[in-house]
Amino acid sequence: MTASATPPPSAAAAGADAVRIDVRRGDPTPEELAAVLAVVTEAYEREAADAVADETPRRSAWELSARNLRAPLRREIGWGRFAG
Repeated sequence: MTASATPPPSAAAAGADAVRIDVRRGDPTPEELAAVLAVVTEAYEREAADAVADETPRRSAWELSARNLRAPLRREIGWGRFAG
């Protein structure tokens, strides 16, 4: 037996997608179909909420390994004189 559940006309008018449920065996009541739909919807919403990617950028290996290889240049000393 195949049963289809559609949202109420007010939800369809608001642009909500229609839901189709195919029952392969048995004869569930509308309350049982509503319970299944509620459980599946809750599981889907929880999975969608957990699937959000982390937005903080990770430092690359180059950034982590790049260090100051030498002391900064001393701008007050000219090119002709070397100071150690």
